Amino acid sequence: MSKRDYYEVLDLERGASEDEVKKAYRKKALQYHPDRNPGDAAAEEKFKEATEAYEVLKDSEKRQRYDQYGHAGVDGQFAGGGFGGGAAGFDISDALRAFMRDFGAGGGFEDFFGGGAGAGAGRRGPRAGQNLQVRIALTLEEIAKGVTKKIKLKRKIACDACGGSGARKGSSPASCTDCGGAGQVRRVQRSLFGQFVSVGPCPRCNGTGQIITDPCPTCHGDGRREASETISVDVPAGVHEGNYIPITGKGHAGPHGGPAGDLIILIEEKTHETFERHGDDLVCDLPISFPIAALGGKVDAPTLSGTARLEIPAGTQSHKTFRLRGQGMPALHSSRRGDLLVRVRVWTPSKLSREEKLILEKLAEIQGETPAPGKGLFEKIKETFGG
Repeated sequence: MSKRDYYEVLDLERGASEDEVKKAYRKKALQYHPDRNPGDAAAEEKFKEATEAYEVLKDSEKRQRYDQYGHAGVDGQFAGGGFGGGAAGFDISDALRAFMRDFGAGGGFEDFFGGGAGAGAGRRGPRAGQNLQVRIALTLEEIAKGVTKKIKLKRKIACDACGGSGARKGSSPASCTDCGGAGQVRRVQRSLFGQFVSVGPCPRCNGTGQIITDPCPTCHGDGRREASETISVDVPAGVHEGNYIPITGKGHAGPHGGPAGDLIILIEEKTHETFERHGDDLVCDLPISFPIAALGGKVDAPTLSGTARLEIPAGTQSHKTFRLRGQGMPALHSSRRGDLLVRVRVWTPSKLSREEKLILEKLAEIQGETPAPGKGLFEKIKETFGG
């Protein structure tokens, strides 16, 4: 599948300034960000495509090669840096990392777009480990108050025997002879437009600049081992389905002593038996009796923390919605709370006592087969029930 023009991806003219490139990418990234489009594979691809375009057009050197040679001039730049071979060739976590690098706000979960460090293309030294994604399902009660969850992980950590280097204890890695220890190799490529030189990670040492000649017998030269771990994660009140919490350095360790990736905690909401969540508001159904609907009265409406008293006016129709302010979900990192919307449903009994049946028959006789809504009807109802 051929790639789209990077300027077209970001809706830019070829002479766009660096600031215009950044603004255009931010707009696209926010539009297609996974947090705003949970489970949308098409949006995820567009997010990755926009990120790839941005990584080229924000860099003056890469942009110059792209303007001159098109995709052929920059494709090699993405190998080894998490952007291998186009939008479909790198993981979503790498695109998120790139977004957080330039638009993050301080890491942790103070900002769900914060945290993480950029993954540079063609950088010498041990490669960073892969990010690790874990999903946690929370009840509305847990989300309403905030919760600390214990999570069991299986991840790769540095090998104890070699300290993560991958070399047998007492030995050291040797300099790679293919790249001279630089970790990068230059490639000369020819096309219809001429000859150009690209720089990419050395395939022999994977960009590290070093070769393990005497591998560690425990990890077989990888520098890592499998480990199980339990960690505690503090989830703030008010999170939503699709939000994520990045925890720096808790992903897989990198091979040969490379830094660890990040742990990405993805938030899911469990279905509640009583409430539906719409943003920070909650919605529930409340059955009420026919006498309460006709004559009015007070009923107890369910809330996440218990019940709240609700005044039902006389003549209330089924499906009427009442708003209890401040009884919804807390807003994330705010003192504001949403509302509880209570939809009343007039309950019709399936079995009647003899006395109830006589009363309803009397009411039917008074109002006729087709009731005419209005004050006169409810006055008759009150008379029937002795109101």
